[in-house]
Amino acid sequence: MTALAAGRRRSVADFDIKEVVVHGALAALVISFIAAIGMLEELDNRILITPVLSLGYLTIAWAPFLFGYRASHEKTIEGVEPPTKGLRDIVVGGVVGLVAGLIVSSFGWLAQTMDLTGVFIHTGERMQSALLFGKSPAVGFLLMVLFSVTLGVFGGALHVIRPRIRSLVAVSVGTTLVFALFEADVKQLFKGLRIEGLGKIVYAPAGGLTVVTAVAVTAIVVLIKIYGKGRGPTATYQRIKKHHKNLTPEIRKRNNWFWTAAGIGAYLVIPQILGRSLSETAVNIGLFIILGIGLNIVVGQAGMLDLGYVAFFAVGAYGIAMLTSPFRPAQWIPQLDFWVALPIVIIVAAFVGILVGTPVIRMRGDYLAIVTLGFGEITQKLFLSDWWKPVVGGAQGITNVPSVTIGPIEFAGANSKMVFYLVAVLVGGTFLVSQRLEHSRVGRSWAALREDEQIAEATGINTVTSKLLAFLIGAVIAALAGALFAAKVGSVFPSSFKLLVSLIILVVIIVGGLGSLRGVAIGSVVLIGLLGGPTLPGLLREFGRFKLLIYGIILIYMMLKRPEGLLPNVTRARELHHDELKQDDWLNKVSDVDGESGVTA
Repeated sequence: MTALAAGRRRSVADFDIKEVVVHGALAALVISFIAAIGMLEELDNRILITPVLSLGYLTIAWAPFLFGYRASHEKTIEGVEPPTKGLRDIVVGGVVGLVAGLIVSSFGWLAQTMDLTGVFIHTGERMQSALLFGKSPAVGFLLMVLFSVTLGVFGGALHVIRPRIRSLVAVSVGTTLVFALFEADVKQLFKGLRIEGLGKIVYAPAGGLTVVTAVAVTAIVVLIKIYGKGRGPTATYQRIKKHHKNLTPEIRKRNNWFWTAAGIGAYLVIPQILGRSLSETAVNIGLFIILGIGLNIVVGQAGMLDLGYVAFFAVGAYGIAMLTSPFRPAQWIPQLDFWVALPIVIIVAAFVGILVGTPVIRMRGDYLAIVTLGFGEITQKLFLSDWWKPVVGGAQGITNVPSVTIGPIEFAGANSKMVFYLVAVLVGGTFLVSQRLEHSRVGRSWAALREDEQIAEATGINTVTSKLLAFLIGAVIAALAGALFAAKVGSVFPSSFKLLVSLIILVVIIVGGLGSLRGVAIGSVVLIGLLGGPTLPGLLREFGRFKLLIYGIILIYMMLKRPEGLLPNVTRARELHHDELKQDDWLNKVSDVDGESGVTA
């Protein structure tokens, strides 16, 4: 490890012990909570690196590491010489780990001596054994302390090494863990690329990377990072972009044809490489992208909080099922082909959008959210009611919904590779329509509405029409996704359209970036792709039982640290930060007034 540029030197003991203990206690709280809810024991069976690391221990290892890093981190103040990084930072990380290890060991001992299963049902023998590494209490106690101290030391040591080496370590270790974590998916990719034998070399027969292959993957990534500098995807893209600008119009036109053909080729080949399982995940991501684009128009662009968005999704799914299924409860409704039924469903969804939008058009903020929430709940209860059972089937729903066909080509739901092609086209279509709308006169009126409705009305914008249009377009896009969902799954039930679906779509666009189409895509990939939807599995299948907990943690973190989302819309991000500055100004004024009042008194 090499010290950074010389600065203000400090002794090893120059730190705030109270702050360090608090960080250690927080790390212990996180580890104890993960163990108490059963995550540690459940994920301990999933081996990442044989025989040294399981997924269960990975879920607790990050806590002392992160809090050790944070405790030794110091803000750089402008004009003040930064302190020299060195042994003091490592000691701080070690103390954080020591405190965390002592508290967690005490929790393990407490769980052994007292019956805590009345409060946390997973604090039984399996949790105690996992928390003490399957050893006797004394040995397990020492191992937990050593485990936490080691990770805390590594966390503090990150401040001591150069940024370049730090980046190298982070990328190489992170890539190795990704290889271990997504073992089944990597094997599937190897199979799709016709190099299935490589999977048997990389992974152990019982599962997980071996120590040798883990070191080899890390070393390969390090070599790529060192010798591939300036040749990565971003640098290559920038070079191609710069080269493209310098070409003549004729050559550009020819190159555009080439890239279009390459794109079509990739579109045809990708599902064959991904295989059935990964294609299914990609299809689920695509469905949520379509839903996210629709809700993004209402919430992100027009600024109206809609918590009943799932109702339009249900209208589309039930509409296509009622018109196409041979087993539809209302046999007096003519059975139609999917492509004939789809325009009817879209018209009905547009009508429902106007029907819902008209009475709530003067409502704003929380009131609008509550009303739309009620609409979503009422819709689900209607589909469950006995009154509508002769038409929609009640709790039994409607089954045998036919698949989508185009001529002789059938996009059967069981064949996720074929459904991928259909969903990819619809994602591209809705993406293009939404992008054109955003930069049109309508999109600008939505932006004005979102910023200030009264000013928008004063400038001549018909706010009623703009709001209704946002509701209508959002409803149509949701219905389109619902129709596709029904044809893919082959059946519809009221339980598929709970309030939770609306909330998950909202979380997707908040995490991705409100008002940003790229944000909707990245939010869907990160949340739906990794964790899965309300009832759909993601790539991290092991976390299925803890999915909603992780959703909540991600949402809280994003609201506190990055409210504009991962890939925000530039205008929306400026609005958010402007609102924060206004709030800070108001708080400062309030504190000044209170201070003056106190002086006067």
